[in-house]
Amino acid sequence: MKNKFNILVTGCGGDIGQSIGKILKSHPIASHVIGCDMNEDHAGKFIFDDFVRIPSVYSNEYQASLINIIQQYNVDIIIPTSEPELRFNFDHGIMDVFQNTMILSANKKAMEVGFDKLVTAQFLEAHGLPFPKTEIVAQVKNAQLPLILKSRKGSGSKSLFLVKEKDELDFYTQKFPDYIAQEFINSNNDEYTCGLFRNSSGEIRTISYRRKLIGDSSGFGTVIHNKSIDKLLVVIAEKLQLRGSINVQLRLLNDIPFVFEINPRFSSTVRFRHLMGFEDVIWSIQDRLGLSLQPYEVPVSGRRFYRGYSEYID
Repeated sequence: MKNKFNILVTGCGGDIGQSIGKILKSHPIASHVIGCDMNEDHAGKFIFDDFVRIPSVYSNEYQASLINIIQQYNVDIIIPTSEPELRFNFDHGIMDVFQNTMILSANKKAMEVGFDKLVTAQFLEAHGLPFPKTEIVAQVKNAQLPLILKSRKGSGSKSLFLVKEKDELDFYTQKFPDYIAQEFINSNNDEYTCGLFRNSSGEIRTISYRRKLIGDSSGFGTVIHNKSIDKLLVVIAEKLQLRGSINVQLRLLNDIPFVFEINPRFSSTVRFRHLMGFEDVIWSIQDRLGLSLQPYEVPVSGRRFYRGYSEYID
């Protein structure tokens, strides 16, 4: 078996794609790292060995372009990082292999639950796990404000609103009747983002941060160890029959972790985690290839990460 691989990272213009590119470029498992994206004005092309512009996933030419890249660069592994591409793969049953090339992503059940926020809430409820009350906004009766309104299947803060007044709720209900309304868990604005990895033999590894958002992204965070969170993550991994890596977002209230999102993909904090020893990208590759995982030493509580910036000149 080969021990070095040609790896294609899709969505390489985004923060997750670029972070994974940096991880792969610094690790001996990657022989050649290719990035592709529908846009070309981004820093990703400075990170990857080669960059290829590709049509939108919604284009009829998308799959043919992807096949051309696979053939041109003899791609062994594809790591999709943009949520539209991951959703496209899920909707079209492209989960593990495309054109005899390995696709690295979480398992089908994790995607099924995580890509629909109402289904996420129903999954948590079915297994007796704590979650904020969640329902379709058009079906809300006697609303307890404030509420979080968000797209049922979207991601990011652009489709999220904190609704504090009845007239706001009426407005958004008319404008976005298919959005979900979620109970607002007020926990001093502390949010937790948790990396959760499980391999094909059932070994579970976790890392949790208390984070502060700057815009859409985690601006900085602190490693925490909390028994309630750790126990919850193990249960989620087992109930999802998880294979691969996902990201769980939650708030703590009276030391009870309320999960408000399960993202079935690598996190935007993937490189911070990697630098602290939570190497879920590498572990995912090793697991899919049937290799032994590198050991994991859990980082000490209190370690911090900070998001910085780099400049590139073409």
